[in-house]
Amino acid sequence: MADLIATTPFAGLLPLTRGETTATEIVFDAITSVAPYSGREKAVSKALAARTGAAFPEPNRTTGKADARAVWSGIGQAFVLGPRLEPIDGAAMTDQTDAWACLALEGPAARDVLARLTPLDLRPEVFEIGHAARTLLGHMACVLMRTDADRYGLMVFRSMASTCAHEIDTAMEGIAARARLG
Repeated sequence: MADLIATTPFAGLLPLTRGETTATEIVFDAITSVAPYSGREKAVSKALAARTGAAFPEPNRTTGKADARAVWSGIGQAFVLGPRLEPIDGAAMTDQTDAWACLALEGPAARDVLARLTPLDLRPEVFEIGHAARTLLGHMACVLMRTDADRYGLMVFRSMASTCAHEIDTAMEGIAARARLG
């Protein structure tokens, strides 16, 4: 019988530091998709908040903190990042843990790095702390959230982890090179 070794999506690819920007992998105990049934949104949000400290988010927003965050992921759907969840009455829930690769991009030039990869307007007064979006990162589908002044959380499909790390590294190196010139 073969000995299998579990690895994280970004194993051997992250962390990366270029200039003052760092990309590090984030590994959650669980990533759970939560979709309240029609008319059950408030009850599900209340139950979610009681269990995790993160209520069901409004569109394009996040709630909670780093150890338990709920991030909007589509109409009537959110991902809960952090603890494993028991079923919540009134919600469809699916385990997404093995489907996603998550990373944090942080540093004073993190926004500049992302500006090379996503079409979103990332100016601080537009994409504020606690905002989230389903968007593109290069050519990949991505969930992007702003978690602090100079920190962003990114989620890409696990199968795109290597491509994501390469794209982020290339953009980070470009920004770092520009900084060295000026």
